Amino acid sequence: MAKDLLLEIGLEEMPAHVVTQSMKQLEKKVSEFLAHEKLAFSSIKSFSTPRRLAVLISEVAEKQADTEEEVKGPAKKIALDGEGNWSKAAEGFVRGQGLTTEAITFRELKGVEYVYVTKYAKGKPAIEVLAGLKEVITSLSFPVTMHWNKYDFEYIRPIHWIVALLGEEVIPFSILDVETGNTTRGHRFLGDDVTIETANSYEEKLNEQFVIADPLKRKALIVEQINEIATKNDWQVDLDEDLLEEVNNLVEYPTAFVGNFEDRFLSVPEEVLVTSMKEHQRYFDVRNQAGLLLPHFISARNGNAVKLDNVIKGNEKVLTARLEDAEFFYKEDQKLTIDACVEKLKNVTFHEKIGSIYEKMQRVAEIAKIVGKTVGLSQDQLEDLARAAEIYKFDLVTNMVGEFPELQGVMGEKYALLQGEKPAVAKAIREHYLPIASEGELPDSEIGAVLAIADKLDSLLSFFAVGMIPSGSNDPYALRRQTYGIVRIIENKHWAFPLVELQEEISAAISLDEKRYGIKLASSQIEVVNFVKARLKQFLLTKNLRHDVIDAVINAEQSNLTALFSSAKILRQHLNDPDFKPSMEALTRVINLAKKAEVEDLNVKPELFDNEAEKALFEAVTDLENRFVRQTMAQNYEDLTALRPLIENYFDQTMVMVDDDKVRRNRLTQLNKIAKMALAVASLDALITKN
Repeated sequence: MAKDLLLEIGLEEMPAHVVTQSMKQLEKKVSEFLAHEKLAFSSIKSFSTPRRLAVLISEVAEKQADTEEEVKGPAKKIALDGEGNWSKAAEGFVRGQGLTTEAITFRELKGVEYVYVTKYAKGKPAIEVLAGLKEVITSLSFPVTMHWNKYDFEYIRPIHWIVALLGEEVIPFSILDVETGNTTRGHRFLGDDVTIETANSYEEKLNEQFVIADPLKRKALIVEQINEIATKNDWQVDLDEDLLEEVNNLVEYPTAFVGNFEDRFLSVPEEVLVTSMKEHQRYFDVRNQAGLLLPHFISARNGNAVKLDNVIKGNEKVLTARLEDAEFFYKEDQKLTIDACVEKLKNVTFHEKIGSIYEKMQRVAEIAKIVGKTVGLSQDQLEDLARAAEIYKFDLVTNMVGEFPELQGVMGEKYALLQGEKPAVAKAIREHYLPIASEGELPDSEIGAVLAIADKLDSLLSFFAVGMIPSGSNDPYALRRQTYGIVRIIENKHWAFPLVELQEEISAAISLDEKRYGIKLASSQIEVVNFVKARLKQFLLTKNLRHDVIDAVINAEQSNLTALFSSAKILRQHLNDPDFKPSMEALTRVINLAKKAEVEDLNVKPELFDNEAEKALFEAVTDLENRFVRQTMAQNYEDLTALRPLIENYFDQTMVMVDDDKVRRNRLTQLNKIAKMALAVASLDALITKN
């Protein structure tokens, strides 16, 4: 008879950010364990609070499924000796399977007879198999771990109890000095220890002890309570999902409450106030119906409404102290000048092998100028860009950013506006950090986008120049994320971005004045190009493109990243065209033959043609060459595929690899011209064509 299975790991309070992922990991590993052990079940549900991770599995089979497995042994001619007796090989084979030679049968496989035996295994009782859950618990991995007492074993937090029940029966095992049982713990302050008599009574029993074990129900209760407060007061509350998740993982029995702070603090920029509340105190900010910040906050305590006033006063006191610091820093920072802050950056190290932040700003100013001209900024934009690059890191030495590092850039914009900088300059200072996360918000302004690219590109080139190249999972300076940000910005802005040419121009400019820029850059860093292409591949993988299309695009003889984005889009659009397969096959044949062309062959000699097909193809290719660099990628693709009939006719009438050296070279040169244009679109020979 099937029974329900309960496994609960009781811990000291875990960090909020690991609770959900650990719960999901436990569910996944328990599910995999049951599948591996051939224990059938109908469903699995997971639970978590700051003090526990648990799973409840419904209708677990009473024993493992019996198994029947056919095992192939040696060939018959090896299994039998000349007299028809079993050989040592046959006897050793069946012994290894726990059987005798009586179990042997023969079966033909590809014209050869082999020994086969059938192994039967009776399933073990579930209670016996489930003792292996110990290994499931100890196999969980966490971003940080600790060990306690005299034990070498490490875990996210010390384990205090384990509930392991199959129906009403305790599954016996232990981890360190903790034995499994059927007793769990209620809320730390409001509840008591409670006996779980049957696995399926788990959630109900904990509810009685002020623990809402289901995180979805707990979160729904928090949302309901906050919305009730907001409706009652005619407020708007943005239930930021990340903050809501964190608050949910800090409590077992939530009770939402409202706190207040003095109106005078509203003179401090609201980003500072919201950061103080959200990032440091886990509070939700409150706004009126017009969206203006109000001097209130909402949070949830881990408990009921008893003595809630004391909880509110304590939270208000903590927040007031933090806001007083913020108010003081804001007033002090307004005594600083941008120029004085920039001067201080000369003594702030960016990296010991690369130099100061001031030197980085000097390099970024040069890189931004080069990139800005390349992407076509106006003269006014270039002037604003130059000013932004001259000062864009100044807020790093302000008091506010020293206290709230997450506000770097944000305070730079605020302080720049206060000191009379143009709005476009101030906005670029904030936007240069974007995107902060891999899929985060991108810069909106063109000046901000160029400054963001320049800042990230400098980091990439500088770290690579001193040999600090990310390897494996090691990327302490987030170069992968920064490069991925460059790729996303360029794709978003549809800018021409000839990476190789830009890299050479930047390296030449920076290396001219090592004293000013603090470093020399290599003129050609192929590792940089490959690194950027790897991030481009990562980006294209998010676009649901076929792997062969991505490989073809990444391996194109094309340094303009925007052109590669276009290539990927175009190939995806045409994959199902009726003429896609024959067109790609024709161009692939050209590419493969062109690999035999000699580098010095640059000009096709029409006088060496000996048929009309050569002449027709030559004229069409010459015409396309004259237009190719001015056309869009879509036009070039259409024109290349339009060459297919001419290419097919050419190969029907022309033998390329003839004995005559001059004629052979001439024909290979002709094909090489087509191949170069084709490879500028994509490495078309990497595409998998299907019927």
